[in-house]
Amino acid sequence: MRLGIDIMGGDYAPNVPLEGTVMALKHLPKDVEVSLFGNKEQIESYLIEKNIHDQRLFVVHAPEVIEMHESPAAAFSQKTNSSITVGFQHLKDNQINAFASAGSTGAMMVGAMQVIKSIEGIIRPCIASIIPKPNGNFSIIADVGLNPDCKPDVLYQYAIIASKYSQFVLGIKQPKVALLNIGTEPEKGNLLVKATYDTMNNSKDFNFIGNIESNELFTDKADVLICDGFVGNIILKMAEGFYSLLKERNLTDDFIQKLNFEIYGGTPILGVNKTIIIGHGASTALAIMNMILHMYRVVKAELVEKIKNFF
Repeated sequence: MRLGIDIMGGDYAPNVPLEGTVMALKHLPKDVEVSLFGNKEQIESYLIEKNIHDQRLFVVHAPEVIEMHESPAAAFSQKTNSSITVGFQHLKDNQINAFASAGSTGAMMVGAMQVIKSIEGIIRPCIASIIPKPNGNFSIIADVGLNPDCKPDVLYQYAIIASKYSQFVLGIKQPKVALLNIGTEPEKGNLLVKATYDTMNNSKDFNFIGNIESNELFTDKADVLICDGFVGNIILKMAEGFYSLLKERNLTDDFIQKLNFEIYGGTPILGVNKTIIIGHGASTALAIMNMILHMYRVVKAELVEKIKNFF
């Protein structure tokens, strides 16, 4: 297996992505290799300075950087030697099994949709995020920002895709799927949620348990939480803000620490033909390390292949 990491992506590139990659190597099996996409001179200078001579590291020269302020689509097509563009080309050509970056989210989405493309049969891919539970387990929420406007059939597919992630990556045998709503009754909610409930109810494609309210997000009631990207992104950003507030007040415990995005490293794009992980722009070395380990777990679980087989 060979994983790809964008060394030029993120607020603290290239040193922090390199540091995180070296940290990840200590936790990866010996037969897992990593391709480093970025400025060859900068990467090799760092490795020499830190006296790192790991044979599992391969440098791919990609000196250009897609900046956060640039138009993602234009920059992706014009900067053909950028770390993200070259990384996606290697992913398409099967030179790497997965690709991750803490760089431009827009450019990552352009690469995912235009180069790797959606799995046949999937209407729209989604971005998913992990939610910790106090009992030590985890749930997954989808979508968290890719599609702010959805239709019932799109949310129905999200339930299938996210269930596969929950089953094969998180190890939950029969994930409980719930629809995020303002009440538990079937007749509650807006037009989208009510129509989606009718579509999901009695489905044989996943274990649908009905509606769930936001005050039950951290309970064990559901393992998969489904909503449109508008709602999901608000929940995700609220959780980040809540964690920052607690951190500023020096309030923490084992569960609160699990609200830290650094623990998960990044969010997967589900429903495309390859494993792609998007990291936070402010990723630390710890976040980069966990993004790479997350990428490894998704590839090892053969999630993409299992979703393809279903559809």
